[in-house]
Amino acid sequence: MGSSLRRRTFLQASGGTALTLGLLGVAAGPAAAAEGDGQEFAALRATWRDLVLGAGFSPTAEPFRTLLAELGRTARGHLSAMAPADGSLWPDAVWKDPEPDTDAESYGFSAMMNESLNRLSTLAQAWAQPGTGLTGDPAVLEAVLTGLQHVYARVYNENTTRYGNWWNWQIGGPQAFMDTCVLVHEHLTAERIAAYCRAVDHFVPDSVFDSYTGTSTGANRVDLCRSVILRSIVGDAPDRLARAVAALNPVFPYVTAGDGFYADGSFIQHRNVPYIGGYGSVLHDGIGRLMALLRASRWPVDSPDAQLFLDTVDNAIAPFVHNGLIMDNVSSRGISRAGTSDHTRAHGLLATIALVGQGASEQENARWRAMVKGWMQRDRFAPPLQNPKLSLVRAALLQSVLDDTSVTPAPEPVQHRLFHHMDRATHRRRGWCASVSMASKRIAHYEFGNGEHARGYHTGAGWLSWWGDDFGLEQYSDAYWPTVDPYRLPGITVSRKPLADGEGGNWGQPMPDAAWVGGTTDGEFGATGQHLIGLSSTMNARKSWFWLDDSVVCLGAGITSADGHAVETTVDNRALGTTGAPALTVDGRVQPATQGWRRTFEDAGWAHIEGHAGYVFPQGLKLTAVREERTGSWRDVNTGGPATPLTRRYLTLCTDHGTDPADADYAYVLLPGASAATTALRAADRGRVRILANTGDRQGVRVPRLGLTAVNFWAAGTVGPLTADAPASVLVREHRDGTATVVVSDPARRAASLEITWAKRVSAVLSKPATVTAATTGATLKLAFGDLTRAAGAPQKVRVRLG
Repeated sequence: MGSSLRRRTFLQASGGTALTLGLLGVAAGPAAAAEGDGQEFAALRATWRDLVLGAGFSPTAEPFRTLLAELGRTARGHLSAMAPADGSLWPDAVWKDPEPDTDAESYGFSAMMNESLNRLSTLAQAWAQPGTGLTGDPAVLEAVLTGLQHVYARVYNENTTRYGNWWNWQIGGPQAFMDTCVLVHEHLTAERIAAYCRAVDHFVPDSVFDSYTGTSTGANRVDLCRSVILRSIVGDAPDRLARAVAALNPVFPYVTAGDGFYADGSFIQHRNVPYIGGYGSVLHDGIGRLMALLRASRWPVDSPDAQLFLDTVDNAIAPFVHNGLIMDNVSSRGISRAGTSDHTRAHGLLATIALVGQGASEQENARWRAMVKGWMQRDRFAPPLQNPKLSLVRAALLQSVLDDTSVTPAPEPVQHRLFHHMDRATHRRRGWCASVSMASKRIAHYEFGNGEHARGYHTGAGWLSWWGDDFGLEQYSDAYWPTVDPYRLPGITVSRKPLADGEGGNWGQPMPDAAWVGGTTDGEFGATGQHLIGLSSTMNARKSWFWLDDSVVCLGAGITSADGHAVETTVDNRALGTTGAPALTVDGRVQPATQGWRRTFEDAGWAHIEGHAGYVFPQGLKLTAVREERTGSWRDVNTGGPATPLTRRYLTLCTDHGTDPADADYAYVLLPGASAATTALRAADRGRVRILANTGDRQGVRVPRLGLTAVNFWAAGTVGPLTADAPASVLVREHRDGTATVVVSDPARRAASLEITWAKRVSAVLSKPATVTAATTGATLKLAFGDLTRAAGAPQKVRVRLG
């Protein structure tokens, strides 16, 4: 077998804590400069080859045998259809733009240039990999070499002015181009290597690193560095390589505004879009690979802030992964792409965690491998190693985790996390998890661009997504986005005013003029609130979620609109696939399972969907239940998707607040996984969860058995034992050891001062943050906070002794 087919096995890094201690099985320590740049760059190309192709697997064992065979089938299709012409390499991938500019049409032409380079990369991989049926085939190699030269001569060269989408010229195109050059490097002449490197230098000059702004931040910066680093190892360019490695440094420190990772675990890209499931995943994959590539070279990625990057695995990624899926509310446009789902997007990310872990501390690596193994084993809906689109290198990493008998799978944690910098919260219990997606003057309603995510306009309107431990994992995975009613996402309150596809404009990323969005948490329970202002609507509401041990209390008040359309709150909207028909029980009576059935219950006390959840309406609710089949196509939500009609069933529970409501409200308790009997008992137990207030000024609950009181103060006032002299979110938790925790935040980020009073005897303050300027104990507790604007909505925790 030729040198292009040789593999290295992945080895554990031993005993180190820095990323430079090793991600792949390459000998530790710096390369000897005396051996010359040529040998070192050859070693780097060999390492990158393994990062592209995978290593340490048997091509005759599953899932690799199937993945390799599929790679061969795909490559044979590309090989048979390849037909070089003036403006294309394949007839269905024309890149020649008759009117080159930056409009949508030109975006499409530039994408075809990128697609052509990706197909060449696929051919090269099929030629280089064992078990594809095309391994070492001279015809495939000749096609790759011919294709590379054709693309260079006709479009991707130093004399071409880019058109369409910049990303195709600076990131997607050069990465595929250089990946292919690495795989066939020994068959390229020096002249061709020099020419191909000139092309990349033309489109990705060093000037892209001059400032950390615009399209050169976060994940995009990592990708730009990767383009230049690959070009450097293809063309033996130490100076360019060093510059690109240094250009990674701004990615690692936490940011306080704009794109990047925040100290609370938030990740933002495109100025105001939560994106850990998209660009954040790309950033992690890019950093992980580059560290693996360079750690044994003279150019290791050794930023002093590298540990901050490692910390994001626990702080930014893990809270949004549940049983093998990455939540859609941090994946933005990606949820509108056919052929992907919350599960498939997670598979590559799990492999990245396994790769990055090999360069972390022993404790971090062990913890992450346990997490990954647990997620993989519990993903019964879409097991990662059964994903036919999973790359071989990622499959090898994940298989190594499953095969490692020293790793015990970790369970899902019991945890509440507030991401105040990106208007998201996650709540995790042993049997279920949930997350809420909001928008504010800081975070967009949604992102529409490249023709993608055309009907995502209400995904920031209080969308409450949830999953069970072993049920509901398919909720958003089975053609949900092309078939769901976009005005009836679970948990949202919206005007039925019709919105245009892409409402707000291409890359408009519209934000509401709402400041009070956020909440507070003690790490296990939480209070979250949203001042909701509808997109292109007069609809206005105050929404709150109180996150408990077995339920979520959902309150809405002050619901007002003047659009001339009905306003609805969707209690839930369960996706039922093509044949699902779970029993719906309302107030003890099982309702018809006929498709097309609809009924309104004027004063429902509780409802239950078999195999899903229970719903309690403490104040009674005018509840509409709908069983329907909805038909749509991926092209409806993404211009690049197929137009094939898809039909899926839904069971929707919602409440109609009427046309142009004034000060309407609602209250319901979501009980994920509860039985009908449990739901009925909860509905009868009026004292278990007490709603203290539900108005446009204040919303709060008391849960005696948890010792918990939580209030969202939209305005100053008193609710139960709590008083706030300015808007705030307050959660109090009394503990059995005679202590209590008081957690306070200023979600609106406007409080120059704030006083919180708790009508409870307190003998001492045990700990407090620097933001507390005074604390008075005795018959009541009074906490005076100074300027909270710089806290940016972060919870401020105070511990006290009762009595």
